[in-house]
Amino acid sequence: MSKVILTYILKNFFKYFFILVLIIYGFGVILNLFEEIEFFKKIDVNFFMPLMLTSIFVPSMIINLLPFIIFISSMLYMIKLRNSKDLLTLKINGFSNLKIFFIFALTSFFIGWLILVIVNPITSSMLQFYEKTKSQYARDIEHLVSFNKNGLWIKENLIDGKRVITATKPEGTNLIDVKIFQFDEDFLLKKKIFSKEANIEEYNWILTNATVFELENSAFVKKSLKEYEITSNYNHQKIINLFNNSNTLSFIDLIFNYKELINKGYNKDFIKESLHLMLVLPFFLLLMTAIASILTMHTLKKSENLKYIIVGLATCVLVYYLKDLSIALGKTGRIPMILSIWSPIIALALFTFIGILQINEK
Repeated sequence: MSKVILTYILKNFFKYFFILVLIIYGFGVILNLFEEIEFFKKIDVNFFMPLMLTSIFVPSMIINLLPFIIFISSMLYMIKLRNSKDLLTLKINGFSNLKIFFIFALTSFFIGWLILVIVNPITSSMLQFYEKTKSQYARDIEHLVSFNKNGLWIKENLIDGKRVITATKPEGTNLIDVKIFQFDEDFLLKKKIFSKEANIEEYNWILTNATVFELENSAFVKKSLKEYEITSNYNHQKIINLFNNSNTLSFIDLIFNYKELINKGYNKDFIKESLHLMLVLPFFLLLMTAIASILTMHTLKKSENLKYIIVGLATCVLVYYLKDLSIALGKTGRIPMILSIWSPIIALALFTFIGILQINEK
């Protein structure tokens, strides 16, 4: 009998969860589609392109909203259980509030790990394809930065022409094996610069042991300089921020390819931050389910449904705000970054522990 009841509970819980995921996916497609159409409005592509890019972008957005989704779906299903007297039936069959909570909480925890191990690698690959595809249609953008297996490529528009910069790899705040090609307005080469290393910590780049070929009287004149300075639209932090999109990194990559990502030029602190942001997901889902349980199992009165839905939504917004605030404090150095990621989880755990003890007494 218990197995049948457990199957019934989980079946309906997943039903509410997937319905809500589909609803949010639909809204996400509609909202993002307008943005993609705006991007492609001056480019000769058919409607399938923005629709395809939207469909592969939205899943990563859904993963970011997963705590909110699990909270709402848990709350709605628990309200349905309570209103239909199923909750009372479950208690008659030996399912206490605490036992029901653990069923939902452990299921949410399992969903979290399932998302990290199976779904996240797929969505990160989809997002990489999304960004790569959009960059191919961004040729008319004033400044373009690309990082691939051939190294770093930067295209800049200057007052009197254009500049293309390549480097084999980043190393700290330096670029290694830098080549710079400067063109006039007619895209005719007028200067070439080669350097073993360039410090790009500031917008004024310092190139060491530079060889400069400058066009003079229809011929390139060679100059060898210990230091050569150029002014760029990019510095180290700006370039790092362009590629530090944790959604393009999968949980599997962060676990098994940590050193490889460091060698590719990813910031070590950023990788640690991304890994811990993913690790908290299962615990975050568990705790959001706990909050939903506390709010809905606190009473059996149907008249208080609307009240608890409003309180639940306000609580959800507050949790997201405090989570973002904590991470902002970590990024500004007020508290350690790892602590800023886990402190909201610890605080929620203490709050929910007290609340679960109370609903178990009901």
